[in-house]
Amino acid sequence: MNCRFCNHTVSYVFADLHHAPASNSFLTAEALQLPEVYFPLKVWVCHHCFLVQIDEVKQHEHIFDNNYIYFSSFSSSWLVHSHKFAQMATKQFNLSENSLVVEIASNDGYLLQYFKQQNIPCLGIEPTANTAQAAISKGIETITEFFGTPLANQLSAQGKIANLIVCNNVLAHVPDLKDFVQGLKIMLKPEGVISLEFPHILQLIKNLQFDTIYHEHFSYFSLFTLLKVFKKFELEIFDVEELTTHGGSLRIFVRHSQHRKEKTKTYDNIQKVLNDEMVSGLTKISGYANFQYKIDNLRIEVLHLFSTLKKEGKKIAAYGAAAKGNT
Repeated sequence: MNCRFCNHTVSYVFADLHHAPASNSFLTAEALQLPEVYFPLKVWVCHHCFLVQIDEVKQHEHIFDNNYIYFSSFSSSWLVHSHKFAQMATKQFNLSENSLVVEIASNDGYLLQYFKQQNIPCLGIEPTANTAQAAISKGIETITEFFGTPLANQLSAQGKIANLIVCNNVLAHVPDLKDFVQGLKIMLKPEGVISLEFPHILQLIKNLQFDTIYHEHFSYFSLFTLLKVFKKFELEIFDVEELTTHGGSLRIFVRHSQHRKEKTKTYDNIQKVLNDEMVSGLTKISGYANFQYKIDNLRIEVLHLFSTLKKEGKKIAAYGAAAKGNT
């Protein structure tokens, strides 16, 4: 396969989790009598740009369909997180009734509702019809389509360009990374800001979070790699925050490169994360070695624990249906 960013041939395997059923594909009673469909779950790292990625073994249109089961508002802690962000962004970026906030993968309106409450115009873009309808029922204008350059061109031609574009936990779900980032640039006002949140590959490696790897996640990001991605489209990351969500995430803030300002204290935030990544070896291919060995050992340890508990006559109960649970 070729890297979805730099197009170099990718040959280094980061982790091979063999085959797994698609996440969030719950079986009916009738389906239990049939063979379940499994897909390869092999993760690669590009030796050139260090983007960690899987191939698109299941088309994204078949993953994010009209029966998508995840509604963001199910999580009360995520609503609190989103409310705090809306309050911060409104103040920091001087948003008002004359602004436009656009969220890509807006789901059920979990975030945009907090901008709407402040009378700030907002627009959601969400490909899954059932979650989009939930947002529309809250009075949030929502377009039920996948985002990319065609939709960005269409909306910008209508004058719909944003002061703030929010992309929370969506970048990993995008198979055509370059088309997506180009679309962001098209829809961003000259002095607008893009905010993106995503699980940090550094935390995935350090804490053996292999459950983050599943077919919905096409890419796994470091700040080091994303600086290259946005630079290619004349966009620059001007600040980064480290978050605890999803096992350890980054929130990056992006603007048009031509609106670069003098270095501020936010530059130190970027340097701190880059230094952490460099110390951990993420800027060289050797930093991605041994992950397979570590997760294989962890699997053996867990199976041994289960076996021991069973021999002791104890019972093991599990509750939940997260996509990560499949892995």
